[in-house]
Amino acid sequence: MNTELPFIECGDPEKYQRMKQFPSPRILATHLHYDNLPKSIFKNKAKILVMFRNPKDTAASFFHFYNNATDIPSYNSWDEFFSEFMSGKVSWGSYFDQAVAWNKHIEDENVMIITYEDLKENLASGVKQIAEFFGFSPTSEQIQSIADRGSFQAMKEKSQEIYGSVGPILFRKGAVGDWKNIFTEAQSQEMDAKFKECLGGTKLEANLKYDVYCKA
Repeated sequence: MNTELPFIECGDPEKYQRMKQFPSPRILATHLHYDNLPKSIFKNKAKILVMFRNPKDTAASFFHFYNNATDIPSYNSWDEFFSEFMSGKVSWGSYFDQAVAWNKHIEDENVMIITYEDLKENLASGVKQIAEFFGFSPTSEQIQSIADRGSFQAMKEKSQEIYGSVGPILFRKGAVGDWKNIFTEAQSQEMDAKFKECLGGTKLEANLKYDVYCKA
């Protein structure tokens, strides 16, 4: 079993040679911006599953990740981080630039966009949709088994075993709406305006259910 972290932007340079030995179909993960992905992905029409989380919870979660991880700089305050997040001056760049780029490809036949919130609401349904997108036809029992093992709590319990010391940092809380514990009203309104400016009226906005998950 391959236990190497599948993120293509993490690891040593030799990792890419090892990836060539991964059995087909290869499953790789990344946080890279659409424009930075290897062009071969699009040329070969590889299937791409894209997960988005609502931007407020993304920011709150990213702040805690920054301050809990030992190998990246931490921030002195949430206010400092929020300012950097809104201007895209964080690792992997702007959330909004990513969202705008993927929204342009939301109807591409080889792209499927799902949301963290939908998976939290009904993981079994999400597993079924993902499986069908990749051409699999699991039984209802298999779907439920995958959903049970793929729940946030189940993955958190095995995080250290699978990912080592970074595991508990990757799986901190996983709650929807945790942003309300850290955002000020002014920050909430600032993000509302930014989201509307970038994604107002788009299909991705509808998928993210912004008014449901990002309004107090």
